[in-house]
Amino acid sequence: MTIESTNPATGEVVDTFDDDSGSDRDDRIERATETFAEWRETPIEHRQQLLAAAGEILRENSEKYATLMTEEMGKPIGQARSEVEKCAWVCDYYAEHAAEFLADESVAGEPDATTKVVFQPLGPILAIMPWNFPFWQVFRFAAPNLTAGNVGLLKHASNVPGCARAIEDVFREAGYPEGVFTSLLIGSDEVDAVIEDDRIEGVTLTGSDGAGRAVGETAGSQLKKSVLELGGSDPFVVLEDAPMEETVETAVQARLINNGQSCIAAKRFIVVEDVYDEFLDRFVDEMDAQVVGDPTDEETDIGPQAREDLMEDLHEQVEETIDRGGTLELGGEPMDRDGAYYPPTVITDAPEDTPADREELFGPVATVFEVPDEESAIAKANDTRFGLGASVWTADLDRGERVARQFESGLAFVNELVKSDPRLPFGGVKDSGYGRELARDGIREFVNTKTIWVQREAGEETDMVE
Repeated sequence: MTIESTNPATGEVVDTFDDDSGSDRDDRIERATETFAEWRETPIEHRQQLLAAAGEILRENSEKYATLMTEEMGKPIGQARSEVEKCAWVCDYYAEHAAEFLADESVAGEPDATTKVVFQPLGPILAIMPWNFPFWQVFRFAAPNLTAGNVGLLKHASNVPGCARAIEDVFREAGYPEGVFTSLLIGSDEVDAVIEDDRIEGVTLTGSDGAGRAVGETAGSQLKKSVLELGGSDPFVVLEDAPMEETVETAVQARLINNGQSCIAAKRFIVVEDVYDEFLDRFVDEMDAQVVGDPTDEETDIGPQAREDLMEDLHEQVEETIDRGGTLELGGEPMDRDGAYYPPTVITDAPEDTPADREELFGPVATVFEVPDEESAIAKANDTRFGLGASVWTADLDRGERVARQFESGLAFVNELVKSDPRLPFGGVKDSGYGRELARDGIREFVNTKTIWVQREAGEETDMVE
């Protein structure tokens, strides 16, 4: 069977790929398992050198990879270039810090014993990755975990097979042994079989909460470690003393980045009544000013949605919200042009339990809520089953941090849009998943944190470092 890659801006087929049959899949898992036996013994300094080389390959081929992303899922070309650069950054980061994060830790214990904690790789890890950041999500997993001594198997989204193969090529060209990173072109109906395979030691997924529940259930039934980075409906709280020009400018960026298709995009704009009218007027004007068009055009702000069916799902959520009493301030209809284009859309007065109030709207649709004061804003921000990111906007930074601490989220920002950074742990709470990626926390998710106790005779000298 073949897998087609289709350009969402034109509907044209970009490329076709043969999927991995059952025997091919088994061979790839077996090769990864065999490679792990040697890879885990490779000095971490060498693994870091290879990761640094992968970062250089990304930079050298930035335009090629950026164009591929834009063709397969519609990301504006400038944002695609930034994504490649961010992947190179995470390679640089772990190439510099992995050994430090995984160094043995001596722990005070009994006077006649040496006690320490060591961090050892688990084995083959399955990574199930989405289409919206088709390079970054993969490198966010691969950079720390391959450098920790694990081997990775990638099940990428079906609409970005070219990106999956290209990432595999990056690691091959960087000098990684065959089997350290493997792309599996398989369907979603084969995922359970891979997770249940005795050779797989863990699984990580970035995707919807529905997919997370399915993967978490299968992994749990096999007693295998899992990390789930799921959806979000991030609140963007605007207090009465917010610096309005900067706030509105960032609000538009936070909602529309990646054509609005980001788990950590601001989706619910919660504004205190003293500045609600001013914010809404400015926000609608700025949203309306964004250029929708060909994602390969440098002047384009918003390209197409990644697939036609996803755009249709988004439109159904908007229609249901409006039919049930919401007010449409801007947009709200698929654009009359070739491609899966949806315009910047703003909804106000969304009733409770409508899609714009309760669900994740994965596209360029913003919902603006008016609340009386700070306390109500915090309550509304937390009134969601999601808990990925949140931001608050205020001239008083102490006040901002106090509010940020009250958000029920894994990430909380003051006067900045929510974003991932290799130096900081990334992840959510509630229906946004569990586990952390990036920073020291991320590289330790798929390792065996092992206690070593070495008992000595009373008074015995030791050369071991205490």
